[in-house]
Amino acid sequence: MDNPSLIQRSLQHVWHPCTQMKRHETLPLVPIARAQGVWLYDFEGRRYLDGISSWWVNLFGHGHPYIKAALVAQLDQLDHVMLAGFTHEPVVELSEKLGQLTGLGHAFYASDGASATEIALKMSAHYWRNTGRSEKCRFVGLAGGYHGETVGALAVTDIAIFREAYAPLVRLAATVPSPDARKAEPGESAADVAHRAAGGLQAWLEQHHASTAALIIEPLVQCATGMAMHDASYLRLVRALCDRYEVHLVVDEIATGFGRTGTLFAHQQAGIRPDFICLSKGLTGGTLPLSAVLTTDTVYQAFYDDEVARGFLHSHSYTGNPLACRAALATLELFAQNDVLARNVTLAHTISQAFAPLTAHARIKNARQLGMLWAWDVDTASPYFSRRYQQHAIAHGVLLRPIGNTIYAMPPYVMDEDTAGHLARGALAALQATLAEESAHG
Repeated sequence: MDNPSLIQRSLQHVWHPCTQMKRHETLPLVPIARAQGVWLYDFEGRRYLDGISSWWVNLFGHGHPYIKAALVAQLDQLDHVMLAGFTHEPVVELSEKLGQLTGLGHAFYASDGASATEIALKMSAHYWRNTGRSEKCRFVGLAGGYHGETVGALAVTDIAIFREAYAPLVRLAATVPSPDARKAEPGESAADVAHRAAGGLQAWLEQHHASTAALIIEPLVQCATGMAMHDASYLRLVRALCDRYEVHLVVDEIATGFGRTGTLFAHQQAGIRPDFICLSKGLTGGTLPLSAVLTTDTVYQAFYDDEVARGFLHSHSYTGNPLACRAALATLELFAQNDVLARNVTLAHTISQAFAPLTAHARIKNARQLGMLWAWDVDTASPYFSRRYQQHAIAHGVLLRPIGNTIYAMPPYVMDEDTAGHLARGALAALQATLAEESAHG
């Protein structure tokens, strides 16, 4: 196999995600032959540092020996069995562990984050129906929020490019102001913005709580809208408002969970407990697709009945797949065995130091960092910035994929000083090349 032939075959037969395929006439696909640690390798031996953890999933580097060994051992025992009417050890162990870590229980499984969103929304609305309050069937989310691209998830996603083509299919949720700290007025702090945004939610709930089932939020970071970060006080305020107005609080920790923001789960920095938590991405360390939704015993008991229609009849063929559950267990074991959260504090400092020249660049604004996540807004009006930057980053041996004019990095937790330096130098070089190209083209 070689790079050109695989690229050609892929263009002929594969429809790639989140992509206008015509762009690949000028933006070449990057063929990957293998991966190890933080590196991706093509068929000609070139390597690329995975600066975004392959869409935020790969926590401990590619091909981690501990996770691989767990998968091999599980494959020798049980590859798959339907979870309707059956059970198995990995799914029970994982459910127990997630319950201990979240304070919630009865995990329900699917394969991806959007499905987790669908499950949480359906559970919430069905809970209110089962408790005799079927009028509580609407949802509210944050401006700029993103929760997936299935039809139900799009209803609570407030990013037009993902949603507009499917508007006739979508039952839109309401949106309330985002607590994005970048919206601070002169003299305001991030906490001030959080309080102002919470006031907007309160005003909305005062009028609409009787028909509202749940509020869904991405705690601390709204990722797909450009890594919009907010103060943890917002989460405490919305928890209190949801309690006051009898509205479920759903936290979408699909991207922010598993140490990315500095704590195992982002909402823990506010000291709150949600009614639902959605998990995916890093759950299996980036090896196999898996998502989970956990909720309270109160919600679970509302479905526990002799009548079948009062049960939660949602299902997926691969729900609770033993291999994926075993990978998730191995991932959680790595957190415990290696004191990952504490080690990441030191690692994040090393990476931030490496990024200092990029942060200091004259065209950078709103440089921000939280845990193992970095973001920089670039002062550019070019509609092609993201595409061109990605090309230049690949040319410098790093995988970085801006969101609009926001460069961000979410590297694996196994970086060291050398790889941090490579990532930072590539990120800066790609910015300089992209801006020079813009200047050359006017």
